[in-house]
Amino acid sequence: MYPVSRLAAVQEATAKAGIDALLLTPGPDLRYVSGYEAKPLERLTCLVVPASGEPYMMVPRLELPAAQASPASRLGLEFVAWDETDDPYAVVAARLGRVGKVGLADRMWAMSSLRFREVLPDAEQVLAGTVLSELRMRKSPAEVAALRAAGEAIDAAHRRVPEFLRAGRTEREVGRDIAEAILASGHASVDFVIVASGPNGASPHHDVSDRVIQAGEPVVVDIGGQLPNGYCSDSTRTYSVGEPPAEFAAYYEVLRQAQDAACAAVRPGVSCESVDAAARDIITEAGYGDYFVHRTGHGIGIEVHEEPYIVSGNDAPLEPGFAFSVEPGIYLPGRHGARIEDIVVCTDGGVERLNNTPRDLVVV
Repeated sequence: MYPVSRLAAVQEATAKAGIDALLLTPGPDLRYVSGYEAKPLERLTCLVVPASGEPYMMVPRLELPAAQASPASRLGLEFVAWDETDDPYAVVAARLGRVGKVGLADRMWAMSSLRFREVLPDAEQVLAGTVLSELRMRKSPAEVAALRAAGEAIDAAHRRVPEFLRAGRTEREVGRDIAEAILASGHASVDFVIVASGPNGASPHHDVSDRVIQAGEPVVVDIGGQLPNGYCSDSTRTYSVGEPPAEFAAYYEVLRQAQDAACAAVRPGVSCESVDAAARDIITEAGYGDYFVHRTGHGIGIEVHEEPYIVSGNDAPLEPGFAFSVEPGIYLPGRHGARIEDIVVCTDGGVERLNNTPRDLVVV
């Protein structure tokens, strides 16, 4: 999943962007380039990718065995171990010499970015994402396969949700069971579990609470995790504990049509914003436009949210290998809400859905 060719592509793109070096500290950028899921510590771990010359990894000596045991060891990198009395930032600055522009990992801690500013006072700091996002958006066949496996795993968890949902249980109790199902499906970790019943369903990023689920209530269940290979899942289905209110059933059908239309709109060359519009126009024409309060989708890979973003104003054309969510929602404050979310991949011929559990309302 982390071939030497990826590091070479990053180095080439760095030079093309006019950046003298990327400085990648623990987080998704480092993991994408090297495969090393380093612990975020106050001690500096940093992959230095110069536009020309050999990349190397600055590592605290006590973390050296972990770095050497990671996939980064297969990249032919030099591991530069530093001791407790060393200044690793000064070491990086000395090795880089005079540079005009450096790219900092998008998730770099402020304490590290400010230290790099001190030791490289003449260097302009930019986001490494200006280089890496263009690469990360274009998923390789191996990455698509990893996301496909993630989709199958989270589908397996969703298929078990009807076992757990019933009147009289709290959202927290249901969420605990779902989290166990996510791990049982093959995930290495649980990233989030949203169980939003009744009026909580009108809050798109509700978590779980001690609210007791009532008969006749819709419940939005949005769940995701990370597989052992680092690739993420994310899927939302909306359930109802018994027959839902007629008002809810009516707009749920609008939502289902909107989600289908947005998925059908995906193909190479189509803009991100046009996929958003495919869903939003249907919801707006039905009178619910004010209740669709977020973008239609986000990219996914080694992060749950990454580029491309499926939102009005993003005229970037889709390309084969782009993977992202399609998740329109309708949220009526104080009453209830609904969302349907699939991860899709733009293919040479159109679109592949990576989630395949039923999208019709599931009444339990």
